Amino acid sequence: MKITRIETIQLADTPFVLYVRVHTDEGLIGTGDTFMSAEGIAGYIHGRAAPKLLGKDPGQIQRHWTALYDGDAARFGGQGIEVRAISAIDVALWDILGQSVGRPIYELLGGRSRDRLPIYNTCGGPAYGRPPYEAHGRPGPLEDLYTWNTAAEDLAEDLLSEGITAMKIWPFDDIGLRNQGLTISAEELEQGLEPVKRIRRAVGSRMRIMIEGHGFWRLPAAVKIARALEEYDVEWVEDLLLAHDIGAIASLHAQTRVPVLASEYLVTRHQFLPLLEQRAADIIMLDPTWTGGITEAHKIGALADTFGLPVTMHDCTGPFTLLAGVHLALAAPNATYQETVRAYIRTWYQDVVPHSVTIEDGAILPPTAPGIGTSLLPDVLTRRDATVVTSTL
Repeated sequence: MKITRIETIQLADTPFVLYVRVHTDEGLIGTGDTFMSAEGIAGYIHGRAAPKLLGKDPGQIQRHWTALYDGDAARFGGQGIEVRAISAIDVALWDILGQSVGRPIYELLGGRSRDRLPIYNTCGGPAYGRPPYEAHGRPGPLEDLYTWNTAAEDLAEDLLSEGITAMKIWPFDDIGLRNQGLTISAEELEQGLEPVKRIRRAVGSRMRIMIEGHGFWRLPAAVKIARALEEYDVEWVEDLLLAHDIGAIASLHAQTRVPVLASEYLVTRHQFLPLLEQRAADIIMLDPTWTGGITEAHKIGALADTFGLPVTMHDCTGPFTLLAGVHLALAAPNATYQETVRAYIRTWYQDVVPHSVTIEDGAILPPTAPGIGTSLLPDVLTRRDATVVTSTL
């Protein structure tokens, strides 16, 4: 089997998402996606990656990963666009491998470590992460961003009614942006704590609460936030600090009882290793289509397990990233959660794939289809807002 064609597809409706399809001479098509700098990623794929892959055996996944990473990303400092491109291609190659043997990808990673995968709901709305940005959302169906900003207790009750027992919110972001992450007053702390208090008053400990920080804070203020959250038994504080300073994360970790999670911002096992060696975090989060694909994410999960730490999979990106994380987490003995955005799954994911995941009582059921478990809908490539670029053998 040989790779005969590589396509990239970008939709104006979701401009930061890039879909990648890898075609073979046996008719199998593998698909992946990734997020941010879509035009640059497409340029790398067609300018650098495609010439190295066309005509090659798609089943030699590690060989291709090494050729692309060692030849480009590691050699020329390409830890952004190049790694995201490699990640999407890697997911597509695993999709082909699974289809070729008639097995879901998690079976090729050693089989299931669990029969159901717990989820948490990241509380964004259908348009979260897409321009025009709305910091607090708008009223309407599945507008979880608006609801947690205005009535977090109602959203918690709604999620519990669906069997979802964990939710992630970011109540300190506005303050961090306003203050450049440098300071936070007692009054501002109370403002940020208000949604957490509302949830606890309404549903008690039945809801697990994750706090996202989006890297907007400097260390002193981050410590104040984490300490203020201690009495509310939150599941973790995530990326209060950017991940480029592992020492700062370790300092935060040493100064609070709240579990510290890091970080979707790290790429490849080479960046995760110092975090683990310094015992800087309690929980490891990784995004499979940012950090190096299934090939690399599987290694990072095993590395975290070596240090006795759990992993959780990030998806605020696209349906193929979601499914890549699901396969990885089903196979990993130390995986705890798969991030989901219910507003995405029930709206625009349905516009691009016939099926993403099956969620039942707050957990994802293992996909049964071979490969990644879904594919792009045929009309995606012919949409008026689609930009399709092709490299052929």
